[in-house]
Amino acid sequence: MYIKKIIVAIVLIGLIVCGAFAYMVYGVFFTPNTSFNNEKAYVYIPTNSTIADLQTILEPLVKDFSSFKSAADRKKYSINIKAGKYVLKKGMNNNQIVGALRSGNTPVKVAFNNQETIENLAGRIASQIEPDSVSLLKAFKNSDFLKDNGFNEDTMLGMYVPNSYEFFWNVSAEGFRNKMLKEYEQFWNNSRLTKAKAIGLTNKEVVALASIVHKETAKVDERPRVAGVYLNRLRKGILLQADPTVIYAIKKQTGDFNKVIKRVLYKDLELDSPYNTYKYEGLPPGPIAMPDISAIDAVLNSEKHNYIYFVANVENFGYHKFAKTLAQHNRNKEQYIRWINSKKINR
Repeated sequence: MYIKKIIVAIVLIGLIVCGAFAYMVYGVFFTPNTSFNNEKAYVYIPTNSTIADLQTILEPLVKDFSSFKSAADRKKYSINIKAGKYVLKKGMNNNQIVGALRSGNTPVKVAFNNQETIENLAGRIASQIEPDSVSLLKAFKNSDFLKDNGFNEDTMLGMYVPNSYEFFWNVSAEGFRNKMLKEYEQFWNNSRLTKAKAIGLTNKEVVALASIVHKETAKVDERPRVAGVYLNRLRKGILLQADPTVIYAIKKQTGDFNKVIKRVLYKDLELDSPYNTYKYEGLPPGPIAMPDISAIDAVLNSEKHNYIYFVANVENFGYHKFAKTLAQHNRNKEQYIRWINSKKINR
């Protein structure tokens, strides 16, 4: 009888212990442990983060970090923290949070356009993924990479086709660069390469010309006509005489790409730079900015006409007046000069 009581007591104690353990496990793994009010919260975990780093990141988002850590320790996540962008949903328990952080790395949309320099591009990308602008710029300018892929410091900006792309937030600088090379190669498909060959240009030369077209007019519907003017000039061996190339040459020489230049002066046309198309024949050594796809396709699908000149149309702002003869162009130009002088735009 005494032994029976002991056995019953042991069983009861065991049940109590098991119950307490089950309650603890349930509390650690299955009790909701989020503290944010939105339906979702985004978590960015840097590369090589420790559990201490994760605590700093998660404490504002969870009610009880210690219970999360217990769950993470038991599931061995604490010693295998993964970098990336993750989505936590309101009401998640620790088991779900660990699962999301272990296998839910979510891509981010990386978008860029209108960058004037490779440095500006690096800064724009660094604001959207983990690598900083210094590491991105180092990857972009890597001499072996440029040489192996037919680029140099003048043409490298043209490798980055402006658009929106998916990347994991924790992609490396080299990983980002390498994927952009693949995107560039896909962009320059047989159709575009055939069109480039038909107008006597390489794809890099198309990008250089497209960057001028892009700077000359923001009107997408006018770009094929502007591109046609420059292609006519190239065919006839006439200097391109594109003001945006002079502006770029000034900025490049001074190192000040934030300078705002609204008017090109006659003295500027004497600037000795391979980017000055008033002084040097043909295309500049590389793009003067990042042309968007509409500008590239405008060059590849340019309007066929006999125009050689154009100047800003002060009667229809944003557009230009085109001319086939110098006499006609000079009349159009006089109207523009009167307008710009009336506005007292001296630089």
